[in-house]
Amino acid sequence: MRALGGVSVRIEVGDYLAVVGPSGSGKSTLMHLLGALDRPTSGTLRVGGRDVAELGRDELARVRNETIGFVFQAFQLLPRTSAVDNVAMPLVYRGVRRSERRRRAEAALRAVGMGHRLGHTPNQLSGGEQQRVAIARALVGDPQVILADEPTGNLDSVRGAEVMDLLEALNRDRGVALVVVTHDLDIAARAHRQLRMRDGLADLWIRDQLSEEGTVSAGEGSQPVRGATRAGGPAVAPDGLSEEGTLSAGEGSQTVRGATRADRPALAPDGLSEERTQ
Repeated sequence: MRALGGVSVRIEVGDYLAVVGPSGSGKSTLMHLLGALDRPTSGTLRVGGRDVAELGRDELARVRNETIGFVFQAFQLLPRTSAVDNVAMPLVYRGVRRSERRRRAEAALRAVGMGHRLGHTPNQLSGGEQQRVAIARALVGDPQVILADEPTGNLDSVRGAEVMDLLEALNRDRGVALVVVTHDLDIAARAHRQLRMRDGLADLWIRDQLSEEGTVSAGEGSQPVRGATRAGGPAVAPDGLSEEGTLSAGEGSQTVRGATRADRPALAPDGLSEERTQ
């Protein structure tokens, strides 16, 4: 069974993309590919211009750790570990010395408004606070892209809006590319572009000009959909340069060409292991 096929998208530095669709549409498979947690069975995936098929397991783990930050619906925090040590975890695998790890982890927590909860464990934090810690963990390694998988799924609407505001501020102020995987059309409508998934296929919808009704208009013949419009035809790169069937992210970002996957490993919070379980 083919889980994903014929997808072509390019993610640039500072981009903001929502991957949206119902359960079973291929969203998670695409996220695994973009995060270099999986390899396509056909087609091409590039991270920072490097074809992942040419990278060994250790080298690919290093690329994930240094390039990509992950944010998960279920937070994926170590339950008996303090917020600051949870955030510092990705730096352990880089060989960063302890004092520097703590300094950078504290700075990341302060950046997400959690400087007053450094020593708290996850069970001492609310759901919104746990997600802020998870965002700080994604941020601590200075990634070029943050992949957020249903980041508001376990939160109420108020806390969910706060988390999205925070992610968007990081995208806007730091230039970190942001990819949000969601089934929520209201969340997706906040993004600059939407990749709408169904049955492993995708259409790209580009937010161009907001109308008074709250929809987006992309010119004559466009189809406004909750903040995004589809220009028609297959998904294309923003600069129109990527080949059809390629997922491309430019220098420091991700590329997949005609990716097809039916199986995938569990996501690893630190982005280090292809076969690690949660």
